[in-house]
Amino acid sequence: MDFEFTEDQRAIAEMAGSVFADYCTDDRLRQFDTCEQAYMQPLWQLCVETGLQALAIPEAQGGSGLGMTELMLVLQAQGGALGQVPLWRHQLAAATLAQFAQASLSSWAVEAAAGRALLTLDLSGLHTAQGMRLHARAADGGWRIDGQVGALALAEQSQAALLLVSVEGQPRLALIELANTAIKPVAGRMTHGEAIADLHIDGLLIGAEHLLPAAALDWLEPRAIAALAALQLGVSSEQIRRTVEYVTERRQFERSIGSFQAVQMSMANAHIALEALRSTLWQLCYRLDAGLPAPSEALATAWQACEAGHLIGHNAQHVHGGIGVDLTYPMHRFLYWSRALGCALGGSAACLERLGDWLSHNDKLGWKYDLAEHQAL
Repeated sequence: MDFEFTEDQRAIAEMAGSVFADYCTDDRLRQFDTCEQAYMQPLWQLCVETGLQALAIPEAQGGSGLGMTELMLVLQAQGGALGQVPLWRHQLAAATLAQFAQASLSSWAVEAAAGRALLTLDLSGLHTAQGMRLHARAADGGWRIDGQVGALALAEQSQAALLLVSVEGQPRLALIELANTAIKPVAGRMTHGEAIADLHIDGLLIGAEHLLPAAALDWLEPRAIAALAALQLGVSSEQIRRTVEYVTERRQFERSIGSFQAVQMSMANAHIALEALRSTLWQLCYRLDAGLPAPSEALATAWQACEAGHLIGHNAQHVHGGIGVDLTYPMHRFLYWSRALGCALGGSAACLERLGDWLSHNDKLGWKYDLAEHQAL
């Protein structure tokens, strides 16, 4: 198991870091807070021009055909800069269609890779208390879709979405074209600035080919978890960096507050949580790129991302004191992002419950036992 990044991967990380850091200055983030744009369109155009929006889309559809490790590095840079662009949903939706959809739908992946169509997705029905609220039943050789979707990211700006639907009680992914008149959106916005909409769907008819095979969801879910965790890693890393800088400069009683033991312990705990998240995420991406199963690793990474985001965000705000919640100071944005990412992952309790359910039905612990180099042990 080699966790060293290749020269190409380091180059991708450096390019992404430059793109996001150069655009997402504190002044631009402040302007975005009040401009009422759905996402950072100039930054998205930069992503299209540099190919960052198509890293994970197969080469046959016009993408770069790279893996989750490369996407993780880009998303970490995005999270650290708080770049409000739909990178991971767009290209993972396109990659899922490229791999599992019939040929008649392959044009969606091609258009997404070229930046001519925007895709989104939602998997929240897997972990929310309400479960799946879209239901599909056979009708006229296809499917009739009824129900609701809550807080779909960029629902009004995207042309199509991969949504969870219940088919005879089982979760499946369906490709839904969002301009259909059977869909009624109710627009909103998350506290970290992401544009969303609740969808009310009544009598939407789709072709049989729009319902993807069950394997598509098994493929997409761990990659979606890895993407959200990579964003959380970037957000949390920058929170710690800025907080360490602050406690080094802030002085009380003629000494920097970073020399106080309580502050040092708080930041040490934050660093431990960050490195635990990094380790679990790297292992998950390694397994996904190696074609190894990773159901428990994905759930463990989701839990770790929720826990780390909460602890690091809380500690960073606490150490900053009153200025940490001043809206003229940038730290509050990182807290909003870490909370939103935790919600997107389902929250610590839901992730831990799902991991417990998996462990209760499986008698092996994962990578220690199923990698070839361990078979002789």
